[in-house]
Amino acid sequence: GSPYQPAIEALESHPEKKFYNVSKLGGAKYDTLPYSIRVLFESSVRNCDGFLVKETDAMNILDWKTKQNHVEVPFCPARVVLQDFTGIPAMVDFAAMREAVRNAGGDPVKVNPACPTDLTVDHSLQIDFSKCAIQNAPNPGGGEQKPPAKLSPLKAQPRKLPPCRGHSSCRGSCSAGEPGRSSGPFSAQIENTPILCPFHLQPVPEPETVLKNQEMEFGRNRERLQFFKWSSKVFENISIIPPETGMAHQVNLEYLSRVVFDVKDFLHPDSVVGTDSHTTMVNGLGILGWGVGGIETEAVMLGMPVTLTLPEVVGCELTGTVSQFATSIDIVLSITKHLRQADVAGKFVEFFGSGVSQLSVADRTTIANMCPEYGAILSFFPVDNVTLKHLKHAGFDKAKLEVTEAYLKAVKLFRNDESSSREPEYSQVVQVSLSSIIPYVSGPKRSQDRVAVNNMKSDFQACLNEKSGVKGFQIAAEKQNDIVPVQYEGNEYKLSHGCVVIAAVISCTNNCNPSVMLAAGLLAKKAVEAGLVVKPYIRTSLSPGSGMVTHYLSSSGVLPYLSKLGFEVVGYGCSTCVGNTAPLPEAIRNAIKQGDIIACGVLSGTKNFEGRLCDCVRANYLASPPLVVAYAIAGTVRIDFDTEPLGTGFNGKSIYLRDIWPTRQELHTVEEECVISSMFKELKEKMEKGNKRWNLLEAPESTLFPWDLKSTYIRCPSFFDRLAKEAVSPAAVEKAHVLLYLGDSVTTDHISPAGSIARSSAAAKYLTSKGLTPREFNSYGARRGNDAVMTRGTFANIKLLNKFIGKPAPKTIHFPSGQTLDVFEAAELYQKEGIPVIILAGKKYGLGSSRDWAAKGPFLLGVKAVLAESYEKVHRSQLIGIGIAPLQFCPGENPSTLGLTGREQFSILFPPELSPRMTLDIKTSTGKVFSVIALFENNMEITLYKNGGSLNFVARRFL
Repeated sequence: GSPYQPAIEALESHPEKKFYNVSKLGGAKYDTLPYSIRVLFESSVRNCDGFLVKETDAMNILDWKTKQNHVEVPFCPARVVLQDFTGIPAMVDFAAMREAVRNAGGDPVKVNPACPTDLTVDHSLQIDFSKCAIQNAPNPGGGEQKPPAKLSPLKAQPRKLPPCRGHSSCRGSCSAGEPGRSSGPFSAQIENTPILCPFHLQPVPEPETVLKNQEMEFGRNRERLQFFKWSSKVFENISIIPPETGMAHQVNLEYLSRVVFDVKDFLHPDSVVGTDSHTTMVNGLGILGWGVGGIETEAVMLGMPVTLTLPEVVGCELTGTVSQFATSIDIVLSITKHLRQADVAGKFVEFFGSGVSQLSVADRTTIANMCPEYGAILSFFPVDNVTLKHLKHAGFDKAKLEVTEAYLKAVKLFRNDESSSREPEYSQVVQVSLSSIIPYVSGPKRSQDRVAVNNMKSDFQACLNEKSGVKGFQIAAEKQNDIVPVQYEGNEYKLSHGCVVIAAVISCTNNCNPSVMLAAGLLAKKAVEAGLVVKPYIRTSLSPGSGMVTHYLSSSGVLPYLSKLGFEVVGYGCSTCVGNTAPLPEAIRNAIKQGDIIACGVLSGTKNFEGRLCDCVRANYLASPPLVVAYAIAGTVRIDFDTEPLGTGFNGKSIYLRDIWPTRQELHTVEEECVISSMFKELKEKMEKGNKRWNLLEAPESTLFPWDLKSTYIRCPSFFDRLAKEAVSPAAVEKAHVLLYLGDSVTTDHISPAGSIARSSAAAKYLTSKGLTPREFNSYGARRGNDAVMTRGTFANIKLLNKFIGKPAPKTIHFPSGQTLDVFEAAELYQKEGIPVIILAGKKYGLGSSRDWAAKGPFLLGVKAVLAESYEKVHRSQLIGIGIAPLQFCPGENPSTLGLTGREQFSILFPPELSPRMTLDIKTSTGKVFSVIALFENNMEITLYKNGGSLNFVARRFL
């Protein structure tokens, strides 16, 4: 148990709930810690066992002010998130461990992940076809494109879909709709029910190739999905978000969030690590979390901590109030730009100051989600009243909310807005004044030319004057105020320079996009209620984009107001939609050409900026969705919103933009009360009901997984072959041959390539022997659950430079026979002959992103030790975690100074008792003896190594 047991107290308002009162324990020092470091401190106190987490670790975290950047600390996250197929190897290892524990006489039922593990299978599978049926931009001007043929609503004709332009869920990486590319294994319904357009309930024409692809994909993934389903049934601590829940990935991540854990009435903060690059998003909810590699995630599931250097924490102070017409996107982009300039790489960022409460939870999660763009480990927003309000709408019940609030206040993890409360001390402070964030539009010709909205009128005037070029239109001074009268639908209208003829609200890929689309809807509602109209000749259109935006618009009830102003939904692929995209009226086009008028298009999506909308529309501006609606009502871009009215409302009253612009407060209220609560309600129902195909998917219920020997995706790996009750002390490595002699900066990609499987490789030979054709090979990534493929893929990178070979090739020499072979074939021969192997390498061995197979692969090839000049930190600990000894040449020594050729045989002697960084002797077959340093940094690493790595160490606990 923890030596800190005396610090356990009962929660005053709910005495049945217990918790570690870390704020009492830490005293005055605790009060100055950043909130994110307080979470690390609580975790170290609660998990202190004197072995994995020591008392000195907790004290180091408490001394953060002086110890930052100088010490390594362990962190035990409360849970783990695995993103679909990255979760396969981890779950396969647990299945194999059950097998090994049974064979060694233990109880396999006890083998479960040590912490709650959430698996979102939805992520890469949910690129559903209906979203990709959206033609991105409807080409409202007609210009050079032919208008689409009207489809009769009864006979749906198949048509080729444009490639997906990026929905919030797949970030443009999906290839749905392209012929010959599949669109996500779990896509549209397989039964031939037509997909309906969500707005007009008309069938969407559906190409048959897509359906065939989906059946193929489902078949291709069935094996892995059955394995997941088995896992979710037999393991404790695992929850799965099945495929086809159809919600944006962000919603899934949020649905899994606990904020405060309540385990058998014991409370502690939620925290998470995951293989998912979007893990940081949850920091916007006050949950500490970041993305890590597969092997670290698996270690946490095994009950081991993640080690990190105690980080610097940059405080980002938000002050001032947001200016009226700035949208969420303006705010998010401005804050991320400040952070990019502040150099926060490898640090924690934490937000404080009076301006934080002006950001909605959606804004916060978006800023946190963009961490990779400015390089921070995470961006933390401590829980405050805004968060609590949001949790209420996201389905937390009243009792849970009360406990959450009381607990966070008791341990001082709740952020108050009152200026009286002390702010923590940060490593450095970056100030962002919210009032300096002003809305911009881009144009009139290039998207990189930005114009502040309050300068729009004068800037357009300048463009008219300037000579023809990237900005100028070169209109003679006496012609700048020309007016061309035009008859349209029985009324006379006047066109002049700057008149708006196209206004398209297009959902762009920005991920905080839904709330901005909602702002456009609320603006439309207020405009209609005030009696404003849009002139009928302006081509208006609305393309919602992702399913998430559709949800926002329909659940908030703003669609009828948008359509009243002429913003009708287009581009969902249904015939009613397609019929909406008419070209500019003939009369208007003629008037523009005749009078040589500079007419404008205003759009909110970035995508069709370069494609000229229409040859007669010469100025195009990108603006936020609410501004598109505002310019459409004004009918011109030559307007100063501050001093000129948009138009005349009921009773001839002048209406200004400020009269109908929704306040942030209104926006947040509608967002939280209508949209978020309906979204979580729907997800909850879907989760409880499950979907048809997942429910029908058959999966075994047995305690042990029935491995299918024919499977080429999932095999029982041999990590536990030598599992015995007692750990044996490490045997000496006798007369080892060198498998590879490598140079400096060998990356994890050289060791364990990702990507496609080369046809001449050992993995390809194996798959061919199983009856697969090269088209069915798939990638190394997809076959991570098959150790036979991954072992053959180890050192199979064609750029691998082995000094025995002298040129880049995935080959080596098998010395006993003298033949040149694939690395795998040579290793296999050595194993048959019972000869151990080692690897010789230069500096920085194991650079690059952490890959679980970069350590597992060499282990299965029979590598007993790596002998290098220096290591990448993470890779060194992964080698120990699998049971390979990382040895380092003494300073100033390397194979060439020692006169080694790598053709010798090496014997390494391990003393019965190992100690951190001890010196070992190595003897070669030529009689040479030299010393190396065994890079075990602490006793925990030595224990893991003696046990043959963390997998076996944990398996022994179940015996």
